[in-house]
Amino acid sequence: MRDTRESRLLLVLLVAIAFALITVDIRGGEQSPLDGARQAAASAFGPVERGVARVVNPVGNAVSAVRDSGERHSRISRLEHENAALRLKLGSPDRNRNRAAELDKILKTAATGQYAIKGAEVIAIGSAQGFSWTVTIDAGSRDGIARDMTVLNGDGLVGRITTVTAHTSTVLLAADPEFTVGTRMEKTNEIGFANGQGVRSLRVQLLNGRADVKKGDRLVTFGSSKDKPFVPGVPVGTVSRVEPLNGDLTRTVQVRPFVSFSALDVVGVVVQPPRQDPRDTVLPPPVKPRPTPTVTVTATPSASASPRS
Repeated sequence: MRDTRESRLLLVLLVAIAFALITVDIRGGEQSPLDGARQAAASAFGPVERGVARVVNPVGNAVSAVRDSGERHSRISRLEHENAALRLKLGSPDRNRNRAAELDKILKTAATGQYAIKGAEVIAIGSAQGFSWTVTIDAGSRDGIARDMTVLNGDGLVGRITTVTAHTSTVLLAADPEFTVGTRMEKTNEIGFANGQGVRSLRVQLLNGRADVKKGDRLVTFGSSKDKPFVPGVPVGTVSRVEPLNGDLTRTVQVRPFVSFSALDVVGVVVQPPRQDPRDTVLPPPVKPRPTPTVTVTATPSASASPRS
């Protein structure tokens, strides 16, 4: 169509008619006089729209997929990292079983001695605060932990709390040379003081130089004034060697600790002492020595042997 005065006038007229129809349709709402025409147009052009949509939608979806692929990749990577961190936190099934067994032993020890404990996990080892034999646990003042509390596990005495932060605490292990704890012998009640010797056994000096002590005897903590830093009755170890008498007023024995200080994982901090001294009740049942099998051989003289003349 040529751009003439008549064509411009026709275009303006068509635009005015379109606006008028739109206004009438909007004001009419559901009762609009154009509703029938709109439905007829939808019936006529609906199949065409669906056909065009079938062609266009895959292209649109592909464009959307390309646009969202970066965000989807980031989300997948984030989930993979979270799963890896969760698996690392949970640990292997074997480790979880071992920790569950260790926790069960701690709870049994606490129940027998009537100790109120707070469970914690060892999260770091090594020198700290100037001590050479220490570990860090994931419990602090917000968990009710305070300085000079007894630390134990399912086997016996681990150490004592030396420093505390809001979320962590440092434990001085009984293996440290600066560590000292009062001890009491099972049955005989002989009192002494145990000192750490690093990887070696504990060194215990009994106050009675003539104490009747032998290899295999066991010791527990004697307990401190007001139960700090040590509560009574916690298993310490077994006598492995009795030093010869040298005329001293005290007697020295070497004690093999119940606790393996190089394999600590879950521990319990005694936050409330027992109402009364549990004495020797927390000690495990003594191991009975296995009898050594003996074989008796009876020799029977041979029937063919003849007596000497």
